[in-house]
Amino acid sequence: MKPSWIGVYPAVTTNFHEDESLDLKTFAFNIEEQIKAGVHGIIVCGSLGENGTLSTDEKLELLSTAKSVIADRVPLIICIAECITREAVAFAKASEQTGADGFMLLPPMRYPADEREIVHYLNRVADATDLPTMLYNNPLAYKNFISIDMFKDLAHNQHFESMKESTGDIRYMTDIINELGGRYKILSGVDDLAFESLVMGADGWVAGLVDAFPRETVVIYELVKQGRIEEARDIYRWFFPLLHLDVSTKFVQNIKLAEVATGLGTEWVREPRLPLTAEERERVLNVINSSLKNRPVLPAI
Repeated sequence: MKPSWIGVYPAVTTNFHEDESLDLKTFAFNIEEQIKAGVHGIIVCGSLGENGTLSTDEKLELLSTAKSVIADRVPLIICIAECITREAVAFAKASEQTGADGFMLLPPMRYPADEREIVHYLNRVADATDLPTMLYNNPLAYKNFISIDMFKDLAHNQHFESMKESTGDIRYMTDIINELGGRYKILSGVDDLAFESLVMGADGWVAGLVDAFPRETVVIYELVKQGRIEEARDIYRWFFPLLHLDVSTKFVQNIKLAEVATGLGTEWVREPRLPLTAEERERVLNVINSSLKNRPVLPAI
């Protein structure tokens, strides 16, 4: 199913057993709950999916499992976050064969490339298949920045249909729209800037806390798109302390703990990540439990 790049696209977690083996049953259950809540696509093996700790075979196994659960009800996107161009190309081809509907593509990992190198890499990987691609711009986490001039250059490649905007500067999105119009669909990639981004014209939301609170996330999106701004804002203000959990070095542990609290996942992570310390865990649980006590009744949409 071809992605529209419009709506809520959960970046789902990768579930593990305590021994760090893949927990495909819980992984599949969470994806099913996302679809029931009304999301518009699923993204697997992103940063929140602990991409860097997964082998290629594991990524393809997760992709295959997600494909079987989704059964073409929504598009399935897999993240490409590799260090070597030829490996990224090979992974893109293997993902297409396994059933991916599109890609979320990061600039080359770990190497602080210059503009020419980044554009070359992105074009090489996108051209490896016929699938559409969402460019992922997150210079705060990954150091390589896709500038507006680079987006203009990349616009010549029709594989690039959208972008995940994660610079953390809401002003940058307006600059992109002013410079590029509607060339790319824009999806907010920062949970606690999502409402602001949607109001300012973002087409969608690549979300994290959606993994634990899928319906709330979808309702906020739908209310904004219906122009019911005050209703959306009230839910967003309730959601805001939870959304802050996504903007943290330990966002994976935080969100997995939220998944446990709502019955949608498990807490296990894969090393080098470790479970939260007692103090960290208590602080995160306080945020989660406080929010659950005041969980709003959602309006009809």
